[in-house]
Amino acid sequence: MADLNKLNSQQRLAAETIEGPVLILAGAGSGKTRALTYRMANMIDHGIQPWHILMITFTNKAAREMRQRVDTLCDGAAGDAWVMTFHACCARMLRRDIEKLGYSRDFTIYDEDDRNVVIKRAIKSLNINEKNYPPRMVRAVISDAKNRMLSPEEWRQENPEARSLAYFKVYQLYEETLKSNNALDFDDLLLKTLELLSEHPPVLEYYQNRFRYIMVDEYQDTNVAQYQLVRLLSGESRNLCVVGDDDQSIYSWRGADIRNILSFEKDFPGCTVIKLEENYRSTGTILEAANRVIKNNHSRKPKALWTREGEGERIRFYRAMDEREEAAWVCENISALLREGYDPGEIAALYRTNAQSRVLEEALVRRGIKYGVYGGLKFYDRKEIKDIIAYLRLLVNPADDVSLRRVINEPRRGIGEATLETLGQYAEENNLSMLGAIIQGKPDELGARAKNALKGFGQLIEDLSALRESLSAVELVEKLIDETGILSQYENSKDPEDVSRVENIQELVTAVGEYSRQNPEGGLTGFLENVALVTDTDRLDEKTQTVTLMTLHSAKGLEFGAVFLVGLEETIFPISRAMMDDEQLEEERRLMYVGVTRAKQRLYLSCARNRTLYNERHANAISRFVGEIPRELIDDGRRVQAPSRLTPSAPNQRLNAQKSGDTAPKPWEIPGVQKGMGKSAASLFHVGDRVMHRSFGQGTVLDVRSDGKVLIIDFGKIFGTKAISAEMAPMRLVK
Repeated sequence: MADLNKLNSQQRLAAETIEGPVLILAGAGSGKTRALTYRMANMIDHGIQPWHILMITFTNKAAREMRQRVDTLCDGAAGDAWVMTFHACCARMLRRDIEKLGYSRDFTIYDEDDRNVVIKRAIKSLNINEKNYPPRMVRAVISDAKNRMLSPEEWRQENPEARSLAYFKVYQLYEETLKSNNALDFDDLLLKTLELLSEHPPVLEYYQNRFRYIMVDEYQDTNVAQYQLVRLLSGESRNLCVVGDDDQSIYSWRGADIRNILSFEKDFPGCTVIKLEENYRSTGTILEAANRVIKNNHSRKPKALWTREGEGERIRFYRAMDEREEAAWVCENISALLREGYDPGEIAALYRTNAQSRVLEEALVRRGIKYGVYGGLKFYDRKEIKDIIAYLRLLVNPADDVSLRRVINEPRRGIGEATLETLGQYAEENNLSMLGAIIQGKPDELGARAKNALKGFGQLIEDLSALRESLSAVELVEKLIDETGILSQYENSKDPEDVSRVENIQELVTAVGEYSRQNPEGGLTGFLENVALVTDTDRLDEKTQTVTLMTLHSAKGLEFGAVFLVGLEETIFPISRAMMDDEQLEEERRLMYVGVTRAKQRLYLSCARNRTLYNERHANAISRFVGEIPRELIDDGRRVQAPSRLTPSAPNQRLNAQKSGDTAPKPWEIPGVQKGMGKSAASLFHVGDRVMHRSFGQGTVLDVRSDGKVLIIDFGKIFGTKAISAEMAPMRLVK
């Protein structure tokens, strides 16, 4: 039985509030996972059957952790509860009933590489210029449309302009290709599940009766489809508990809609609202900095993090001359931390964009500091692994032409692109899969050599498919590796990369074995689904023994003893396009809040007076986010200083003492930043005015927006057009 006495008062309230809609606002580091697992265990202790519980998380890592914790609290009694991600939940539902939508249960889940292949082929077949419509951009348009639950036709109605016609045609052909290949992409897992539940009431009724209690973690990151799915499943019971933090909503570019959490009380009248504000991660100084930054956002629910621990170190701030001096300062402080005894895995440098890592990496190499850049090649993205996975997918789903194209000449069989194009065209004209055409010995116009090569490949796939029923998943993978020769092509090579490929293939066999032991009913289809649902975040199960470099977006959900936030300059963080959009600017501030709250004991902030980025030299003002941190929290000495302990304070003591006024410094109070024009002068600027900016020089005002607060200024060939704050920017009118 779960001992609720181990929870703080708000966590306990969350665990004990079982019936009806519940909104848990869980601040960073406030122990939300603990509250959720105890809540689930308490439900089971009160006689709720585990199979009536659905727990939705956003990563497989979080799902595993929650299941393990609940099993420990309930002595393994939670086995029949569904604890999984949205996509895994939808995949399981679709495996049971997708035939009602015209697919077979052995559908393939396409990853980003597969989607790119389909999109590129669609662009080519439609004779669209790839330079004008880059596949990456087309993929983003399609994904955005699906996140907003728009079919190709509905998207076209929203975008009637001439340029959008090409996107529409590719989107249409993309959808047709996936359907003919019996494949779904990640977005489809949600959309097809919604279609299934909406159009087949008995299926919806089945899941509403099964899942009488639903919990959703990271609710601030849900998109429109996920919101609709949760509303459908919760039905009339209204036993829906959502957990999240609107202050950490940073994925709008992925389709996340912050309104889902902000409007929960309106969507579910009479819901119970519980705030988890006690932080178990960071020092009082770090939490106060985070609170003071985020309170400048208007679209948020009021809350403030606090801790029972001491205030800790002041925040170190440094303004370098350029990005190389900034990197040197970061390395100097990392070296000092390592000498103090910090584990390298407890140190992270976070930046707004991936391009900022290069200079940091060079500096770390020169100092001999081992580091790892998060975002490298995943195990299942390696060529040799993807090749074997493609073979396996073809065995499960013979209609998967994308997988066939990948492996039909891997290892080499003398099957060229011309043969593939002829085969593909014949298959399309005769409503066949490419494998089906091969097995039939078509098309006739192919030469004898090509036909023999295709026949050999077709026979190989048929023979391996016939073994699916008699062999275990591990045995089948081993047989496939042996029969295809995919391993032997690397075994005799002394190339270190080929040696690594042999090791990776062996590791894949181990992975299949581990999955089979843990999921004896899953089989090959289950293993492939598990591979398809692996996310980037799942790679960070354990801290490495190296200093971590990563973007701020990637750092969400993680914590480190010491954190460096670099590149804190206007137009870099916040990024320039956010200056013209209040919603984007608030998301940038939430990203700053996320970065600050990753730090447990030490926080370092840095920027540069001049920075070369994307092959351009810029002189930017210090980020406004630095100016929003109270001045007394910052140590801005130019040299690395010895640690200076501050007197510990009771929870919220400093916050309570400052309620009478805002003591956060204006940006120009930080060394090196000049005073801007001020609010009273914002209305002085007009289109056509000439201005002098401290960093960018002379420019011409092209447009005035947001009631005079934002100016669009052309600074010539070197700096180009920029969005500038009339109130804050260090500039003056030129007469």
